[in-house]
This record gives sequence, structure tokens and C-alpha cells, in this order.
Amino acid sequence: MTVSSGSAGWYLRRLSRMGPREVGGRVGDAVRRRRWRSARPDCPRVTGARFTAVLPAGAITVIPPDAAKRLIAEADRLMYGHAEYFGVVRDDLADPDWWYDPKTGRRAPWGYAFDVPYRNEDAVGDIKQIWELSRHQYLTVLAAAYAITGNERYAERVAEHLRSWWAANPPLRGVHWISGIELGIRLLSWVWIRRLLDDWPGAARLFEDNPVALNQIWHHQRWLAAFPSRGSSANNHVIAEAAGQFAAACAFGWFPSSGRWRADALRSLERNLRHNTFASGLNRELATEYHGLVLELGLAAVAEADAADVPVPASVQLVLLRMTDALAAIVDSRLRPPRQGDADDGHGLVVDGAGTDRWASLLATGDAAFGRLAWWPAVTGTDVRTPLLAALIKPTDLSVTRPASRPGHFADAGMTILRGPEEIWCRCDGGPHGFLSIAAHAHADALSVEVRQDGVDVLTDPGTFCYHGQPEWRQYFRSTLGHNTLQLDGGDQSVSGGPFLWTRHAHSRVLVAGPYDAGVARWCAEHDGYRDSVHRRRVELNAASKELRVVDEVRGPRRDVRLAFHLGPAITADLVGNRAQLTWTRDGDNRSAVLDLPGQLSWQAHRGDTDPPLGWYSAGFGRKEPTTTLVGTGFADGVAEFTTVLGFHGIFRAQDDG
Repeated sequence: MTVSSGSAGWYLRRLSRMGPREVGGRVGDAVRRRRWRSARPDCPRVTGARFTAVLPAGAITVIPPDAAKRLIAEADRLMYGHAEYFGVVRDDLADPDWWYDPKTGRRAPWGYAFDVPYRNEDAVGDIKQIWELSRHQYLTVLAAAYAITGNERYAERVAEHLRSWWAANPPLRGVHWISGIELGIRLLSWVWIRRLLDDWPGAARLFEDNPVALNQIWHHQRWLAAFPSRGSSANNHVIAEAAGQFAAACAFGWFPSSGRWRADALRSLERNLRHNTFASGLNRELATEYHGLVLELGLAAVAEADAADVPVPASVQLVLLRMTDALAAIVDSRLRPPRQGDADDGHGLVVDGAGTDRWASLLATGDAAFGRLAWWPAVTGTDVRTPLLAALIKPTDLSVTRPASRPGHFADAGMTILRGPEEIWCRCDGGPHGFLSIAAHAHADALSVEVRQDGVDVLTDPGTFCYHGQPEWRQYFRSTLGHNTLQLDGGDQSVSGGPFLWTRHAHSRVLVAGPYDAGVARWCAEHDGYRDSVHRRRVELNAASKELRVVDEVRGPRRDVRLAFHLGPAITADLVGNRAQLTWTRDGDNRSAVLDLPGQLSWQAHRGDTDPPLGWYSAGFGRKEPTTTLVGTGFADGVAEFTTVLGFHGIFRAQDDG
């Protein structure tokens, strides 16, 4: 079912997922928005402001040369006006139109911010395309290029674009004053721009000696103090809001309210980092990219606190430590984490060029901040951000017990990682449907599996692709059929009430998540999403035979069954009957596997279907490509079992021709 996020029905469903306290807070927000329409105070007068949150001497000199080279190459592309956001190439960044969506060609309307119908693509355009540029993370790249090279053309372009943005987006006017996460990330970018431009003679004139800049910084913080994400919306958004507010109140602490804003933001950050994170260290949204976003934001906030000598509760650093250890535990042999839940390519702080490994960078920063454990995977890549953050973060001995060996099961998150020979990696999902009552970034993927061999997606999670404007694609990529799991009677395990709203959640429980026993790793879980039927799945990874066995059991009345297996984009499949021969290439070697599918079902390969969508893979937000999906159809009645066996044959040189 496709549901609009602007209809009356959606508002009623959304209201049903709120508690009384949240409803009261939102009523207060509505009253405040009405009052702010006509009451827009001026920024208090600031005199004698100075920026002191600078990098320590020598911080730039320790940036690895290859990372600096990638950054400068990216900065030069930006100087020529070239960039790509969510699969859309732009050549207009030398002098950007801040309200223009290059994907649809539409321009967001002018007016009071809270009147702009930003969810309506027909009226506004693709809001993600419009918002992304105004996070000003491309300007942090240009500022970093100045810091490394001393070439003033980078600094001058940054100043030109900031002045352009400030002139085009006065407080509370237009689309860039609607969403708190955008304001929070933008503030964090401004802090780092000012820091990286500190040696430029025009830096103070651009920021602390510029009344326009001061007015923007003050109004951003006033907005964030007034409209925090609440209740069922207090997910990664509230972390970005608090981190940006805290960073600005530390680095730009020039206003009468700066002390209060700083203290309130730190309390919010501490509370919500704990609230958003399982004790195991995994993010409660169970959407891996948001784990990365929250970790980036948290580390940036700690760096800002240390730069300003603001004490941070140990609980903040403890959560970030656990998040880092959890990330080290779940990545595959190529440092790729699971593709679970929503992903929108969102970053907290960007100072690196294209080709920099996000996850390796986070692990490197975690190593600098907390120290690596013996079982952590090796990080061989380099980045710019790690030495910059490490120059500010003061190492702290938290005196806590950390995992002595690599964890494979995260009970609170319901995630299990099975590992086998030749870098076989399998994620099994038996966790909660999502976070908070709306589970905004969840997918209907209970009991799904994701399988890789040496970092190559064999059985893959197809990804996300889009949020707004294309409801049929949003529905597909987060549907049960869009994952490696079993569907009954053509419906999803959980019920969607809108693109970021689930009105009924499937509940899963893990029954077995044991270590290797006689060379076999086992996992078993079940969920109740189909009400009068129970779906139970058993997974066994045999180290000796290099086989992964998946047994799906359905108990209940007669139901139509569809079992889907989505193959990664590198996989070629030859399906004959219920056997698929899989082949792919990795690092010049040919590799192969055989997928023996349940014979009770009738199997068909789908690739790039559009009506309805089936057989697609999204490598990143806004991008999709055809891939092969194998779907078996049949029925289950009483107690039925469907057994799938994935056998890895091994590796042989490409020139051997088999």
C-alpha cells in the first residue's frame, strides 16, 4: 500500500504513535511557530568576539600525503563547479542556486519556513537534493584544501558561497529553515570551516567580525533550542541537532545565551546518545548508516568539547567507545558493515576526498580516541578527518571492560554475524523492527540474511534508493519481498503507515545464536508478523564444507508463500529448475557458488522489473541498478519446511578458464 506523508490519514496515523507528552510538546511547537511568524528578534550585539577553538600547531602536517592528495583533487573538482549528489551530477556549483533541485528542475517556493510543503515533490522538488548542498560539507572540503595548501582561492570560494547563502536564506525564510538536522549539521560545518580557515587573513571578517554571520549563527542556535526533535522522532535527528548546537556554543560562544545553549545541548547529547544506543554498542535504529552518522557526530562533539576545555560526562565517551567496538565487530573482511535498514549517505563531518573509506576512517578515529583491541580488523586506508579529530580529542582512560574477543552475537539488537573460511560472512536478523513507536528507518526484513564472500555481496540487502517523491520505489526497497526472507499472502511482516511510519511491528526473537559446534555455527529465530502463522528460520554455516544452510519453517493455516533471494550486482546467475549457478570475479580471480533452492517452490529469476519493482540494488541514495532476484512461489499448509543450501566452490584464477 502506498501512503502519502501529507494526507489527513497519515496525520491521524502519525498522531496515534505519539504519547501525551509528545503531543503536548508538538502543540507548543505549533504555537511557537505561529508566534515566530511575526516576531523575529535581531541577534544581540556582539563585541570583541574571537575564535579560539583552533587546531594545535602541527595538526595539518601529520595528514597522510595520499589522503591530502584525494582531498585536493576533490576540492579542485568543486572549484570547477562539479559534484554529484545522490546519483545526480551537478556542474553549477561555481555559483549555486540554493533552492534549486537539479533532479526535477524545480525550485523550492519562497515564504515563511514552516509554510513550505517540503514533503511535496511536485511543489518543492526532491528535498534531499536541495538540502544536501546547504549542509555546506563541500565547503569544509574546500576549507581543508586551503589549510593543507595555503592556496587562498579555496578560502575565497568558501567566503563567496557563505555570503551568498546567508543573503539568500535569511532567518526563518525558505526551505533551509524547516528541519533541525539540517541546521545542526550546517552549524558543525561552519565551526570546522572557521577552524580550517584560521590562517586566512579574511577569516575573522567572514565570521566573528561579520554581523550577517553572527545573525545566522545566533538564529540557528535559537531555532534548535526552540524546536528539538521530540518523542517518536528523537532518533538520529536529535543527535545531529544537539551535536551542532553544542559545537557552535563551544566554538562560537559569543552570545548571552551561549552558556545555556551549550549546557542544554550537552545534556541532550548525553541523554539521547544513551537512548539511541543498545548496551552492546549498536544503534537502536538498526540502520547501519545511521550508526555511522551518530558515531561521527558524537566524536565531533567530543572533539569540540576538548578544544574548548568543556568537561564531557564519561557516559558520552563510553557510548562512543561501545559504538566503535561494535562497528569493529560487525564489519566484513573489507571493512564493510551490514546493509541494514535505511541509508541516505548522510555524514556528520566531511573533510575527505572521494575514495576515502568511511568505515575505515571511523575505526581509525576510534583507535586514536580509545585505542584498538587485539581482535579489531586492520585498517590500512588513510583519511584527513582522523588526524584532525585526534589533534583535538584528549585520550581518556574510561577503565571499562571491553570485549576480549570479537563478538558475533548482539542479543539486544538481535544481530548475529556468522563467519566461515575464505572470508564467508553472514548477517542474520532477529532483532526489533526498529526504534521508537514509528520505527522511521526500519525495513520489513525480519529473519533476513545477508551473505558475502571476501566483501562481495552474494545474497544482498538491496538498500534504500529513495525517501520522498517515488512512493512505489520507497515501498519496494523496504518491503519484505525486497529482502532475503519469506513473505506470506503477498503482504509485509510489518504494516506501513507512510514513508517513515510503521503502524504495526513484527516482533522477532532469537532462539539459538551459538558458536561453532563441531565446525558448524548455528542461528535460529522466529517472528509473529503474520499473526496466525509463525515463520521460523534456521541458519547453519559449516566450516568444513563451506556451505550455508537456510531452513524456513512455516506453521499455521494454508498461506501463499514467496521466498526471495537477492543477488549482489557482481553476481551472474544461471537458474535451471531449483538450482542456480553463481559466478563472479574478485581481484582478478573467478569465484563460484551453487544455490540449491527449495524444490517445493516454483522458481523464477527477475531482473530490473518495474511493474511492480523487483530485481534492483541500490549502492547509495538516489542510485539503483538492475540485479538478479530469485523468487520461489508456492504454499504452506500446517507445518512446512523449505531448505536452501548455498555452497561455495572456491577460487580459481581467471586465466584457468575453469
